Parts: sequence; structure tokens; C-alpha cells
Amino acid sequence: MLYFLSDFSDGGGVFNLFRYITMRSGGAFFTALLFGFMFGQPLINLLRRRQGNGQPIRADGPESHILEKAGTPTMGGVLILGALIVSTLIWARLDNPYIWLVLFVTIAFGLVGFADDYAKVSKNNTKGVSSKIRFGIGLVVAGIAGYWATVVQPDALSGQLAVPFFKNVLINMGIFYIPFVMLVIVGSANAVNLTDGLDGLAIMPVMIAAATLGIIAYAVGRVDFSQYLEVHYVPGTGELLIFCSALIGGGLGFLWYNAPPAAVFMGDTGSLALGGALGAIAVATKHEIVLAIVGGLFVVEALSVIIQVLYYKKTGKRVFLMAPIHHHFEKLGWAESQIVIRFWIISLVLALLGLATLKIR
Repeated sequence: MLYFLSDFSDGGGVFNLFRYITMRSGGAFFTALLFGFMFGQPLINLLRRRQGNGQPIRADGPESHILEKAGTPTMGGVLILGALIVSTLIWARLDNPYIWLVLFVTIAFGLVGFADDYAKVSKNNTKGVSSKIRFGIGLVVAGIAGYWATVVQPDALSGQLAVPFFKNVLINMGIFYIPFVMLVIVGSANAVNLTDGLDGLAIMPVMIAAATLGIIAYAVGRVDFSQYLEVHYVPGTGELLIFCSALIGGGLGFLWYNAPPAAVFMGDTGSLALGGALGAIAVATKHEIVLAIVGGLFVVEALSVIIQVLYYKKTGKRVFLMAPIHHHFEKLGWAESQIVIRFWIISLVLALLGLATLKIR
């Protein structure tokens, strides 16, 4: 919105600053961070009054969770989404289709997550909205996003899958592109959701991934950078750096209250929305495969659940002491802070590997 103040510039002066994505990204970050600090505690107080017993804790989960986390309110993702959406609307160009595509996915998955959290809290049960319903709605949202991407992306890239490490390799997926996008976005949303099981475990890797994808979006959205790096130029995606900066600011504001011991949980409201957002950004920038590297932690968490379920159905035995895999390490005796910090380090390393794909061609 503030971008349009640049119309009052004659090529210089303070209003000209609003033309620059980097300047507006900084503004988006600090706006979202301030939003989190201003509304964090009032929101937590409201959630405590409304939720009573807080988020229901799994009876079959780690014993420490029943003792230490009982009574903690959920739906803290509302704080992140509020900061993210408000900040993006203030600082981003509102005539940019990629901004609206990613906002659409984020808000839609956030509403699905909110409904699930509300059902859990109101029923005081860990079972919320049916997984089939959540998955079905997610597929519809992702399908719309996939079609939207094919419309707004350049004709030469529409329906194409870019392969990292190669300069000009594109795979024409044809009618399979939209189903592929559905897999990427829904998979990303659910993988982040599965990772969100310990205080601060999911939000930091999400912010690291967002920072990485923001840099990628800025690079592929500039002709000079994309030519130098020999990556596919997707005009307009640079504006997504503002969205990513707002996500990081909102995430830090939330982490202030979610750091162990958490005063509030993100809930499905936040995890599904943020995971969906990462998937949508990867689709917009033609870096879907790179997302699997940058978000490798989320991939491992999801695979641990899939492996556990399939192996148990076939043999009646378990591969892990408990899935997702962060609970396996809890069962082994690792302290929660050890797991969280080590997973953060892994996320940072994977993000750097993802960024390396920009230059290794």
C-alpha cells in the first residue's frame, strides 16, 4: 500500500524510498515484529480466558508433556498471521499477483487450521476436524493456487518444472503440473504441522526457510541477478521478499512468547498456514525442488510418520520409539532444548545448501 506513495516522488526525496523492495522489506519486518510485541500478551490473555484447559495433550505422547504443557493455550498462529497479513498489506505492492497468490494460500490454510484448533479446544479432545476434510480442502486450495500460478507466470515457464544445478533445464509437466503443485503445497503445510510438537521447534526453521526463499524470490525477480546466477527470471516475484520479511518479523514476535516454556502454542492455525505459504512461494519462484532441500527438516519429520505408520501396519512393530522423529529423541532422553536447538542448526545448514543451488549450475 505504501508503495503508491512513490507516485508523489519526482525521482528523489523520501517518497522515492518506497520504490525499493529492500527498504519496504525492512519496513515489513519491523512492522510485523512490533505487531507481535504489541498484541502478543493481550492475545495470550484472551486465549487463556476463552480456552480454559488450553490445548488438549495427547495421552500417548511423552509423559513430560502431560505434566509440563497442560493448560497452555493454542491458536497462537493468529498472532503470526495477523502480523504477517497486516504488514504485507501495508508494505507490498498490491497490484502484484504473486503477493495475492501467496496470501490466498496462507489465509485459506490458516482458516482450516483455526477450525481444527477450535474443534479441539471446544471438545477438549485431540481430535479436531476430520483429516479427510482438512486434506480435501487443502487440495482444493492448492489446486486453485496451481492454476493461478500457470496464469500469472511467463508463458515460457508456465507448467514447467525447473531443475536445480542445471542452467536451462525445464521439464514440461503439462496436465500434471497442477497436481504436482497440490502435492508441494499440501505436503509442505502438513510437514510443518507435524514438526510443530515442541516449544519453538517449528517456528525457527520456518523463519530460516522463509529468509532463504525470500532471497531466492528477490534474485529470480531481477533480470540482472537472474542472468548472473543463470536462473530462470520470473518477473514480479521479488515482491515476495516483503512477505517473507513480514513472516520473519511476525515469527520472532511469536517466538518471544513461544520460547520454552511456551506461553502459547502456534497450533494448526499457524503451522498449516506457514507451511502452505512456503510451498506457495516455492511454486511462484519455480523452486519447488529446492524447497525440499531448504525444508529438509520438515521432509524428515513427515517421512518419519509415514515410515512409522506403514511399517507398523505391515509388521506390528515400530521403527521409531515415537513419531514424528522429534518425539523419538525425547524418548531417548534428549532434553527438549537440545532437540530444538539441534534441529535449528540442521535447518540453517539445509538453508545454506538450498542457497548454494543458486550458484552451482
